[in-house]
Amino acid sequence: MSHLLHGQRVWLSALGREDAAAIARWDTDSVFLRLLDAAPAAPRNEDEVARWLESARRAHDCYVFGIRLVGSDELIGWLELDGIQWNHQTCSLGIGIGSAAHRGRGYGSEALALALDFAFYELNLHRVALTVFAYNHSAIALYEKLGFVREGISREHLQRDGRRYDLLHYGLLRREWAAVYPPAPPLD
Repeated sequence: MSHLLHGQRVWLSALGREDAAAIARWDTDSVFLRLLDAAPAAPRNEDEVARWLESARRAHDCYVFGIRLVGSDELIGWLELDGIQWNHQTCSLGIGIGSAAHRGRGYGSEALALALDFAFYELNLHRVALTVFAYNHSAIALYEKLGFVREGISREHLQRDGRRYDLLHYGLLRREWAAVYPPAPPLD
């Protein structure tokens, strides 16, 4: 039997006030912020991050996890299932790997797989959606590798450095995930 939120190299944890400093440091990296959000790449301080985490903890339509390395428990990123519409069994997903040193090493892929198992097999959701900027080629490749299907494009949605970029819409259904990553056998 495998532990619900633990993988081979990363595990998903709760986030607390003590994690706000690390996340605030990542929020000073404009490259990171421009991969993550359409909002202006402006840093947040520890208090702002702590308020975001507290708000997410109180919400009934959101789960925010820390992505930690197995063994050291070092926080390397965060992952969010939000906008959960329980009556429709849908949500949106967002992920951020904080430091450039941890990107491109497969940690995001493993964290996403854990989160998708949680979304489909623990929360019993039917659909997980996400958006990604057309210039984020590594994220697009990762999402498609995990089975996300491109469902639409918001053309020229974003302006960065004097250029317009598309926003791509992706979705993944439980049956599509289960065809490749079936649920673990039931507990005895």
